[in-house]
Amino acid sequence: MPCTVHLDTPGPPAPATPPEPTVNIFHMEGPTADPTSQPWPGPQPQPELAAPSPPRETWASKYEFLLSCLGYCVGLGNVWRFPYLCYRNGGGVFLIPYFIMLLVTGLPLFLMELSLGQYGAAGPITVWKCCPLLKGIGVAMLIVSSLVSLYYNVIIAWAFYYLGSSFQSPLPWSCDAPRNAHLCQNASGSAGRVSASEVFWKEQVLGVTHSSGLGDPGPVQWPLALCLLAAWILVFLCMLKGIRSSGKVVYFTATFPYLVILILIIRGATLDGSLNGVRFYLSSDWSRLQSAQVWSDAASQIFYSLGIGFGGLLSMASYNKFDNNVIQDTLVIAIGNCCTSFFAGFAIFSVLGHMAWKKQVPVGSIADSGPGLAFVAYPEALSLLPGSPFWSILFFLMLLTLGVDTLFGNIEGITTAILDEFPALRDWRRKMALLGALCTSFFLLGLLLVTQGGIFWFTLIDTYSTGFGLIIVTLFMCLGIAFCYGVNQFCQDIVDMICRCPPWCSHMLGYFKLCWVFFTPCLLLFTLIYTFLDMYGVPLRYGTYEYPAWGTSLGVCMGVLTCLQVPLWATVALCHESGTLSDRFQKATQPLRSWRTATARDVAGEVIDVPFTITLTGSDFSGPPHGSNGV
Repeated sequence: MPCTVHLDTPGPPAPATPPEPTVNIFHMEGPTADPTSQPWPGPQPQPELAAPSPPRETWASKYEFLLSCLGYCVGLGNVWRFPYLCYRNGGGVFLIPYFIMLLVTGLPLFLMELSLGQYGAAGPITVWKCCPLLKGIGVAMLIVSSLVSLYYNVIIAWAFYYLGSSFQSPLPWSCDAPRNAHLCQNASGSAGRVSASEVFWKEQVLGVTHSSGLGDPGPVQWPLALCLLAAWILVFLCMLKGIRSSGKVVYFTATFPYLVILILIIRGATLDGSLNGVRFYLSSDWSRLQSAQVWSDAASQIFYSLGIGFGGLLSMASYNKFDNNVIQDTLVIAIGNCCTSFFAGFAIFSVLGHMAWKKQVPVGSIADSGPGLAFVAYPEALSLLPGSPFWSILFFLMLLTLGVDTLFGNIEGITTAILDEFPALRDWRRKMALLGALCTSFFLLGLLLVTQGGIFWFTLIDTYSTGFGLIIVTLFMCLGIAFCYGVNQFCQDIVDMICRCPPWCSHMLGYFKLCWVFFTPCLLLFTLIYTFLDMYGVPLRYGTYEYPAWGTSLGVCMGVLTCLQVPLWATVALCHESGTLSDRFQKATQPLRSWRTATARDVAGEVIDVPFTITLTGSDFSGPPHGSNGV
């Protein structure tokens, strides 16, 4: 960012109101007030303020931003996916590729999103004023966030259902419940037998046993639909005042999961067989490092658990103060998120180890990931503990807060993108109407996912909405910032924000620069290739059900729709320019005039994108036009 210098000549201070006049000695194209066009004193014409819009919000405190980002990143995947990947990919050895991918892919991309949002003070679409050619990346982020929000709140609805069911004693999915007596007879030592917990999940909660597949959704499960409605009402109320309200909610929702994980670790350590579960979780198999699958799993887990490419991080950072130390925030949030994943594994596997010991089966036969862990295996393990309703309430409250925090970030990304494109909607009533319309639309669309065959649609959207399309969009973002906007300019922008950049920040910035230009794009390309190979080599399944070709094609279309936004909007940007194709491309990669002026939020008056600006105070107009201070 060019240095903007303000020289105030000596003299009495200018009055607070009206704003002191600003005289710029450089000519600027466009509607600019000319000091000689009207006698002084008098108000300067400001054509841009003819239709003023409410000012942009900012975080009430730095802690609200940190907790919001941490809550957004620490989601359900930290609890139900990372521990499973860890034991499947060599136990403790998996931590080596995991932290390598964090250093080479996770931290650079995380810093890129936070820096872009904070410097531009704009949402995922408007922020691409820095390079109009890449505006499609912001639109693609909006589509991904919408698809994720559509199905993610269904998980919160499941958690609501289980939370309500946990206030019964005995728990309805335990062997102590009268209805499950026939399922639990002679079940000890029979790993292949259907458990009471699985029957409760599939028959009573989902009703999936009454559906034949994707083309047979069946009727809506109305108890789940009511839970989904409650989940969207909760999100609406928590985000009613934007970051002013959600920033207060995260003090509870972002910290409560840590308390529950700590309690579960302590309780798990006292259970018989817990050490077998922990040993299974961390047992090292060094030969697994030779497998490309292990490195691909590590890259994808880092990528998704940090919430990169969804637009939520960019939106939340856009409400920061301009001089916030974004590098420090990146290290705190990203490393805190990864450590949470690691320690959550102890809470999960210590309890699963106890269940395996009690049923006299190997831990591997009951370990699972995704909804199978959160709503089948772990609830069954909790039902074996004394005071099981209490532990169940605690666990599902944790899932609820984990899911709600992540959804806050997704919805914030969507609303910020819309409000920045249409600033008139920032009025409180209009903003509330927009949020209400979004929540209502997502609820109505989400009803398909709470039908008897809804789990098939849930799995389809979950698999393809955040698959290859998201990786391609992030790859374009990395390459676009590095080579179109300019990696040197981007690094200078970060230095300008931090102002007094400590030596360690400067060294880290050099490392991040190398990652953005070479290492991160290469690893994203590797992950993308492996994703394609896995997608075409292994058919999509839910349990024993294999998805039909038309269902898989529909899922691929979701990813393609996301990817197409980048070339589509690039073509629009090129069409808006004039000249040869080379000239158009060069113009479309140049920042708009409003890009850097929009970021100088602490500067009074109008800042022009020139090497420097000379600002004269009111006292300069009381003396001779060419005094001793003539500049």
